Amino acid sequence: MTQAIDQFHTSYLIVAVIGFLIVLLGAVFFCFQNVIVRILFNEYTVAGLLQTGGFVTPSLPNSFLLMAMRMVLVVPLVSAMTPLFYPAIWRDLKQLGQKTNRPDLWRSLWGGVFMYLYLALLYFSVGLIPTGIALTLFFTFPVFTALLSWYFFGAAPSRFRWIVMGLVLLGSALTVPQTGLTANALGVGLGIASGVAYAIYTVLAQKSFERVHPVPYTWISFAVTLVLSSLSLLFWTQPTGIEWGPLWIGGLLSAIATSSGHLLNNMGIRLIGATSASIIGSTNPALTVILAWFTIQETLNPLQVGGVILVTFSVVLLSREKRP
Repeated sequence: MTQAIDQFHTSYLIVAVIGFLIVLLGAVFFCFQNVIVRILFNEYTVAGLLQTGGFVTPSLPNSFLLMAMRMVLVVPLVSAMTPLFYPAIWRDLKQLGQKTNRPDLWRSLWGGVFMYLYLALLYFSVGLIPTGIALTLFFTFPVFTALLSWYFFGAAPSRFRWIVMGLVLLGSALTVPQTGLTANALGVGLGIASGVAYAIYTVLAQKSFERVHPVPYTWISFAVTLVLSSLSLLFWTQPTGIEWGPLWIGGLLSAIATSSGHLLNNMGIRLIGATSASIIGSTNPALTVILAWFTIQETLNPLQVGGVILVTFSVVLLSREKRP
């Protein structure tokens, strides 16, 4: 009996470590997405070799345009690539259309609505307040995810996890540029609301993964986001004089990063749960700062370096947590 229990704990630990690494890799892809968007909005010297970027001005209409362009590429890309490593995707999608599986289908569709909603709210926030502030407000979502998981699943976060969440949020806040802090109330509210919407998306994902595989769930989320983001362009005047070639190249790279990040994150949620995945995902601001330092030579001040170290230390602590 003791040997069987030890084998179970060993297997559980292996699954937890794999889930941790998958979510962390997904966070890295999200960081690439953030850096790509920065380059599309502003001119940089990439890797110290190539001067490029600044293809569109950073504005709310252009943000919606980039989101729609990204999703136009994401859905075909995911449709073409996922059957290679998950051949049952079309069978699963067909089964979701059956009457007995309608609750699972509706939950998946609502996941897509909240994916679009968190992106739309975040873009609204970015249009009103500095990008770094908006992102930091968005990355308060682990707190909301923990509270929602506690309410719906009875999974009360341990004191250890509350401490880790606090350290991660503090470290991420330190990585934000200390300029442009005159944020208005609406922009702040929208930034926090985007975090709440993303928390609902992750909790819906965790509940859906009891019966639906992460791959078809993610495909549905992307498809719904594509439809809604395309419709949002009807309410904005598309700017003229855009360099469409470089913009589509950036959109393709962003689509690869977006699809990879969401697929890996959703697979990780299935293995380690929404709360742990959201804590790891909240390292995104600090990871983006590091990646931007390597790729576009954005300088780090001592406060930002301290934030990166604090976030890294917090994630290491979480990875060493002893789970029941």
